[in-house]
Amino acid sequence: MNSRRSFVRKGFAGMLAGTVLSLQESNASSVFEKKQDTFKLGVAGFSFVNFKLDEALAMMKRTDVHYLCIKDFHLPYNSTAEQIMAFHEKLKESGVTGYAVGPIYTKTHKDIDNAFDYAKRVGVKLIVGIPNHEDLAYVDQKVKEYDIRYAIHNHGPEDKLYPNAASIYERVKNLDPRVGICFDMGHNRRDNQDSVADLGKYSKRIFDLHLKNVTAASKDGKACELGRGVINIPAFVKMLRKSKYDGVCSLEYEKDMKDPLAGIAESVGYFKGVCDAG
Repeated sequence: MNSRRSFVRKGFAGMLAGTVLSLQESNASSVFEKKQDTFKLGVAGFSFVNFKLDEALAMMKRTDVHYLCIKDFHLPYNSTAEQIMAFHEKLKESGVTGYAVGPIYTKTHKDIDNAFDYAKRVGVKLIVGIPNHEDLAYVDQKVKEYDIRYAIHNHGPEDKLYPNAASIYERVKNLDPRVGICFDMGHNRRDNQDSVADLGKYSKRIFDLHLKNVTAASKDGKACELGRGVINIPAFVKMLRKSKYDGVCSLEYEKDMKDPLAGIAESVGYFKGVCDAG
């Protein structure tokens, strides 16, 4: 009888151990098989308008962000080859990649020529720009000449040229496929547009994205921490995945711009938490 009880106990213990091991293996397998998102997190250089490059890179390092859209106040348009090389070396030391330049405002064909020359010398394949409507045919010509993509930025209801994503799409949809949108989701929402739906609708032409939230879907909406505004960020992340966006989501933090680290850190942490939550 004792031997029978011992056998049963050992058998039950074995089954329990086997179940635990199976669950552990299943969990480990699900973690291992979790697919990486096609999009990356970055920072739009304008977030650091009040800071020197070293200070900006220090904030990026503290918040574990590794992609930067380069602004001219950190790398002037007239930079020499040596200065550009030193700039990239400094980024590399901080684990940061400069992936685009801009936004660059242009008023003439010469301005557009300079923007493309600058991007080529910097070594990036994407320009964020704001051209006049009458210059779009010239932009179309330049993307073919340089094989550099050009993403037009929207700036909300105050912007008479490009208030929202739709206003850009209607003007570029018949141009070279390398002419597209830098989708500022916050300004788009301030123009009372649905930024989640528009991401899906225009995704094929969205080359860059300014990640932000705002306090209201109106002209009076102000920039705020990513998790505190009117845009549903979990729904936005789902749409990023559904549309297979493979560019950079560059956080453009325009609140407390002389002391932005806390807000940037909160926004980065919130975005990563939403992504990790599935």
